[in-house]
Amino acid sequence: MNVEATTDSPLATGADTVVVGVFEDEDVAHDLPEGELGALLESREARREFKRLAVTHFERKRVILVGLGARGEFDGERARIAAGVAHRRARELGATTLCWEVPHHVSSEVVEGLVHGTLLHAYRFERYKRKEDSRQVQTLLVSAHHDVSEPVRTAVILTGAQNRARDLGNTPANDLPPVALARYAEELAGRLGLRHTVLGEGAIREEGMGAFAAVAQGSDQSARLIRLDYDAADDSGAPLIALIGKAVTFDSGGISLKPAGTMHEMKFDMCGGAAVIEAIAALAELRAPVRVMGLIGATENLPSGHAVKPGDIVRALDGTTIEVNNTDAEGRLVLADCVSYARREGAERMIDVATLTGGIVIALGSTYAGLMSNDETWAGAVEASARRTGELVWRMPLHHEYADMIKGRYAQIVNSTTKREATALTAGEFLHHFAGEVPWAHLDIAGTAFDVRRPYFADRGATGFGVRLLVELALSSQARS
Repeated sequence: MNVEATTDSPLATGADTVVVGVFEDEDVAHDLPEGELGALLESREARREFKRLAVTHFERKRVILVGLGARGEFDGERARIAAGVAHRRARELGATTLCWEVPHHVSSEVVEGLVHGTLLHAYRFERYKRKEDSRQVQTLLVSAHHDVSEPVRTAVILTGAQNRARDLGNTPANDLPPVALARYAEELAGRLGLRHTVLGEGAIREEGMGAFAAVAQGSDQSARLIRLDYDAADDSGAPLIALIGKAVTFDSGGISLKPAGTMHEMKFDMCGGAAVIEAIAALAELRAPVRVMGLIGATENLPSGHAVKPGDIVRALDGTTIEVNNTDAEGRLVLADCVSYARREGAERMIDVATLTGGIVIALGSTYAGLMSNDETWAGAVEASARRTGELVWRMPLHHEYADMIKGRYAQIVNSTTKREATALTAGEFLHHFAGEVPWAHLDIAGTAFDVRRPYFADRGATGFGVRLLVELALSSQARS
């Protein structure tokens, strides 16, 4: 979709469909010449309540009136929702050029939200289908009294990155094995001028990443460790932030095989890695003055005669011995070596993003991702970034009793407990072991990475959760340094 900012009035833009928002206890800022919008509100055919829609016409244009609710509650997330419901109606009506009239006296965050919500809802993943429904909005115009080109540009870059992450998540595993994901990252890095390194499975073993390699050994598809580096910091003392993503491109569970009913969803087990790749791409497109290192552990987890077995003991990059008592707790094995690698390479702050546990879905559903951290300041920065982007996180505890639950009998630690209690938290403590004293945060996005119902998601599938949060975290961390 083409997106443009304009200071022309909506009716003068040439758009076939105009969206006008109205707040509770306020009149329409710019009514039509005959007062049609005010009349709709008076008749109660249109409502000011949040998300309520009404449609009228003026001089061969459609006008969609959207209730925005209370002005004091209208933030970026509510803007995304309002834009999503408006785009849904515009698409149903066959609109090709849509113009949003930006409400008076709103923040750039709201302007960005209107663009985000429209573009997120416009997304469709149809490359494997006949396109039976060709109706789509071709152009979005954002009309305001003042120049909003900068927040519009930012929103286009961020939503483009998020939608690309959705593409990666939705692509089936037969078309996106680890080698293909690495090739995609390399091509992206080449276009954006990022430094990049890709380690094959042999090099992963030579590095001493025995936990990562153990997961990979069951598949005929070779694993890859993808590293992307972006450094445009104005200050040479800016902190090096490691963004670490789990990218298990298909997770059968290995020898500890998953049930068949939902196994097809395990192509989504690489959504954390997709978020990291596209967050770094967005930072580069924004020319953000930050230092980031992206590490993506890409592998399949499959059963075979070569696969790691329950009871096997492997040695991680930092020398820790791990008893693998559940091969379906593979993501933490991959991340353990990625976290250790980031520490070795000088990361001063770290955050990993992973579809890690079913336990976090039971605890938080699809509304919040789980957050665990060993550092109060860093955790607070993640929480603040989540609030600003609408990608919500809920702080979960680390505790020595959870750490005790992963102590091993035959090795230093085990990768999974035999009990069903605190599964998300023991997974967090497992990763905490490898983070050491470096400020670290862990986002368990198993509930938020796919099949989330929001008014700005038109279909089920990957959400791209974490892309905007990671970008905001990197930007805000640079501002504080």
